[in-house]
Amino acid sequence: MKVTTVWQGKRVFESVGPSGSPVKMDATPAYGGDGKGATPMELLLAGLAGCIGIDVTMILDKYLPSIRRIEIETAGIRSEEAPKGFTSIDLIFKVDGDIPDYRIWKAIELGTSQYCSVAASLKADIRYRLVLNCLESEKA
Repeated sequence: MKVTTVWQGKRVFESVGPSGSPVKMDATPAYGGDGKGATPMELLLAGLAGCIGIDVTMILDKYLPSIRRIEIETAGIRSEEAPKGFTSIDLIFKVDGDIPDYRIWKAIELGTSQYCSVAASLKADIRYRLVLNCLESEKA
């Protein structure tokens, strides 16, 4: 998977991946931004919740007609020192519907421990590369 992220000025960046859906990011005013988009750390929590949510709904697919609402509240505790990464993340699943709690718990456990790509990626080896002042041309 490849996502392209382009600077829009000041602290604003816009990313577009294979889905074609753009995501705008900005820093908070405390870091010189104008709040014109979600912060990258907000997106990380949203991505984690969305990933686990999708997995849970896939696991519970045949029970979805009995579920009226699934809401996932995600809270991260960040380090006081730079880099201020998350030291812990808590997810609260709020589910309304006619479904036994053990089925939901099993789906959450499977989603978080075996299927969620985002959760697994938080342990990934992250590598960096730099291409400086390189104009790429397309050849037909």
